[in-house]
Amino acid sequence: MIDRSWIGRELPASTFDIERGRLTFFAQAIGETDPVYRDPEAARAAGHPDVPAPPTFLFSGELDSGALEHLVREMGLDLLRVLHGEQTFTYHALAYAGERMTIRSRIDDIYERKNGAMEFIVKSTRITNDRDVLVAEARSLIVVRNPGKR
Repeated sequence: MIDRSWIGRELPASTFDIERGRLTFFAQAIGETDPVYRDPEAARAAGHPDVPAPPTFLFSGELDSGALEHLVREMGLDLLRVLHGEQTFTYHALAYAGERMTIRSRIDDIYERKNGAMEFIVKSTRITNDRDVLVAEARSLIVVRNPGKR
């Protein structure tokens, strides 16, 4: 059973840099063909200061920052039983190549279903750029399977 004292706890801030090459790779991986997401000249011609990050890129950046690994380790969870259940974003600004993002997360809730066979961690995250501008807010649901319980 996950310790409910985690509810309300803020996690240590983590950071990740948005690298242009990584954005190009990500755009290819998701099938994004708009040159704005790959070419700095096309991005500038469209009015951007640099290549913008596709919206879902921020989730991969959060993974790269080590924030989820830290959470799993600190909560004593077995990574083999952890599933990514849900993710939502509210965007406030675009993120661009060359920026450093800071991630600040907190645990909003922990609850169980099916007599403890599944536990759920609700995590909210604020992502700001290196100018301290709020870029996005995210809410994720992490599922922990407990196969011994039914």
